[in-house]
Amino acid sequence: MFFIQMSGFPGSGKSTLARQIAKETGAIIVDHDIVKSALLQSIEAAPIDGKLSGEISYNIDWSLIDFHLSQGHSVIFDSPCLYEEMVEKGTFLAEKYNVKYKYIECFLDDSRVINFRLKNRERIPSQIKEIHSEEAFQFTVNSSKKPTGYNCLVVDTREPLESYLQNVMKYIEE
Repeated sequence: MFFIQMSGFPGSGKSTLARQIAKETGAIIVDHDIVKSALLQSIEAAPIDGKLSGEISYNIDWSLIDFHLSQGHSVIFDSPCLYEEMVEKGTFLAEKYNVKYKYIECFLDDSRVINFRLKNRERIPSQIKEIHSEEAFQFTVNSSKKPTGYNCLVVDTREPLESYLQNVMKYIEE
C-alpha cells in the first residue's frame, strides 16, 4: 500500500500521470480540482472567496485521503504541493497508516507548452485557463515543497508519458 503526493504546476501532467498510475495499481485518486470545482458549483448562488474555497476543499481532500487509507486502499493525491502543511499532512497520514510515502513532481518549466496544454484541455471551474504572468509562473514552478528525509521523484513531463512511466512505477515499488 502507498500514498503518492503529486506536485507540479497546473497543466504539467499530474492528472494524466495519476490516472495512469491508478490504472496500473488500482489506487484511488483524490483530485483537488474535482473537489474544489464541486464546491464552487454548489455555492454559485452565494460565492465565497478563493482562499476560503481552497481551505474547505483541502479539508475535504484530506478527509477523503484519511478515509481511503484507513480502508486499506492506496491513494494518489492529485494537487500542486505548494505549502509545507501539505507535505506535513501527507507524511503524517502515510506514517499513521504505515504505508509507503511517495512524492512525484511533474516538472515542466516552459510556459508556452503549459499555456498550450491549459488552453486545449477540458477545463473545470477550479482550473486556470492560462498563465497570466511569466514571473508568477516561474515563482510557482520553483515553489514546490518537497519532504525532507524521503526519496522524491521529479519527472520531465515535456516528454511523452511512455518515456518516464516505467521509472515512475519502479519508484513506487521501491
